[in-house]
Amino acid sequence: MTQRPVLVVLFDGVQSLDVTGPVEVFHGAQWASGAARDPYPIRTASPGGGPVRTSSGLRILPDTSLEEAVADGPPHTLLVPGGEGTRGADPALVDWLRVHGPRAERLVSVCTGALRLAEAGLLDGHRATTHWMACEHLARRHPAVEVDPDPIFVRDGRIATSAGVTAGIDLALALVEEDLGREAALAIARMLVVFLRRPGNQAQFSAQLAAQTARREPLRDVQAWIAEHPDGDLSVERLAARARLSPRHFARAFHAETGVTPGRYVDRIRLEHARRLLEETGRGVEEVSRAAGYGTPEAMRRAFVKALDTAPADYRRRFHAPVTGPATAPVTGPVTAPAPPAPVTGPVS
Repeated sequence: MTQRPVLVVLFDGVQSLDVTGPVEVFHGAQWASGAARDPYPIRTASPGGGPVRTSSGLRILPDTSLEEAVADGPPHTLLVPGGEGTRGADPALVDWLRVHGPRAERLVSVCTGALRLAEAGLLDGHRATTHWMACEHLARRHPAVEVDPDPIFVRDGRIATSAGVTAGIDLALALVEEDLGREAALAIARMLVVFLRRPGNQAQFSAQLAAQTARREPLRDVQAWIAEHPDGDLSVERLAARARLSPRHFARAFHAETGVTPGRYVDRIRLEHARRLLEETGRGVEEVSRAAGYGTPEAMRRAFVKALDTAPADYRRRFHAPVTGPATAPVTGPVTAPAPPAPVTGPVS
């Protein structure tokens, strides 16, 4: 089996989960694939080779220095995690990335690690993402980068960037699936007690979290009604009547308080509901289209192709994983990220 050495860059203020999440995925590949040789030999390296302190205070002792790590040639996969340490300048690390990043066959960042790649000029002309709270910062500081704030990870040729923290696990699983096949990735996902269901173009939050919560109670009630009744009459006129506002006043107020139009919000809720039914149930496409409010399979297909560039049936084939027995290897339990706090400025991990 082909070996794909992984080099993980460490620095003071790194987010520990940005490091350990992908590392655990790659580490599980030998067990999951049954390979005689480790498919992903992993090394960690820091500037100078000294220990680093993570953003949570955990100390990590790297295997080697960045300089020694590439003495015998570049790694297959160069992974740059994020963390509070990306907030300040680090010219030495950026210079190292500028020289050695182009030599790696695959360049990967987790969370605000994308900022370091951008500072080294490695994301110029490429589509990329990062933690939702840092996307605006990345776009403002590096206009040559096509920043997409929505997906949990983005692949653009040899470059792969992911959103915050646990999204690094999703990206690492996708890379394993690409390299070793779906069964190996599924086995690792079961071992880590996560689901191999989140495609890269899945939003960083649910539709409700991606939009702001309205300040006024009638509009908040309408948001809840939409989520609970995706198959109902969700026209502006009917929603305005629930809020006891004129359609024009309702549409204007809804957009002002949530950041999206009522129609766009309904579209997101229906798409999310349909995706969940396709992922988690065995209901037919026609039944799902009615339950999600599309009315017909063709209407749902158009919505899926427009938003996800895939048809509902193809989406189900890829992301509907049947429940199987537990893995025999030891397991751990990463948890789902909590709902995001109020937005703040500046890069984060």
